[in-house]
Amino acid sequence: MSGVASGRSFLFVPGHRPDRFAKAAASGCDAVVLDLEDAVGEDSKVAARDHVRAWLDDGNHAVVRINGAGTPWFDDDLDAVAGRALAVMVPKAESRASLDAIARRLPTGTGVIPLIETALGVAGAVEVCSADAVVRPAFGSVDLAAQLGVDHRSLEALRHARSAVVLAAAAAGCGAPIDGVTTTVDDEDVLRADLAHAVELGFTGKLCIHPRQVAAVTEAFTPSDADVAWAREVLAAVTDGSVAVHKGQMVDRPVLLRAQAILARV
Repeated sequence: MSGVASGRSFLFVPGHRPDRFAKAAASGCDAVVLDLEDAVGEDSKVAARDHVRAWLDDGNHAVVRINGAGTPWFDDDLDAVAGRALAVMVPKAESRASLDAIARRLPTGTGVIPLIETALGVAGAVEVCSADAVVRPAFGSVDLAAQLGVDHRSLEALRHARSAVVLAAAAAGCGAPIDGVTTTVDDEDVLRADLAHAVELGFTGKLCIHPRQVAAVTEAFTPSDADVAWAREVLAAVTDGSVAVHKGQMVDRPVLLRAQAILARV
């Protein structure tokens, strides 16, 4: 579960492409996300579920995105991944009650990643993130943008929604959220701009759709040498828990907490 809670790069793999599972696991990502939902057409849903179950039964590890409640595949998906998946990613998460119901059908300790990707989900994000089984939320930029009628590539259009998810995770006391995908796979400048924005807002991980995105994502969410040095200096400056001054800047409890958080992510 630690890889899910602290992971930086989460690489989606279509569930009906078992030939890509091992390649994804070898990509250097922190977690593979086997997808039974958007990446899989209706005619391939059952085969995808069988491929995912078989791969997990072989001793491999992955998060699984299931089809949502109310779809014809939801119950069988949940039964197939229970006791097998590292965590279950739930699409279009909008209420704590629905997540609690899912958690009751999973072995104790199985984490849930609610994918907040609707207006209702964003509006109720604190409630969603407060479900006991939630490890951390993920942000679904593409689906939300489609509902709002905005460009999913626009950082400004989704700034409020992204911040709402970050605030909700903090308010609920769960892990910091995972940012949505960058759909451009052949322009690293676009990816890095998206990453800088996500880091600035408080995300600590990102969903990836191609192995070539993994290295940049991992780098972006890993504290820099300068940040690590600053954090260590701050902690060293405070010897008795009192307010101190480091390089002309006041160091009090909130600054100490930030320093500790940086070192915890190394």
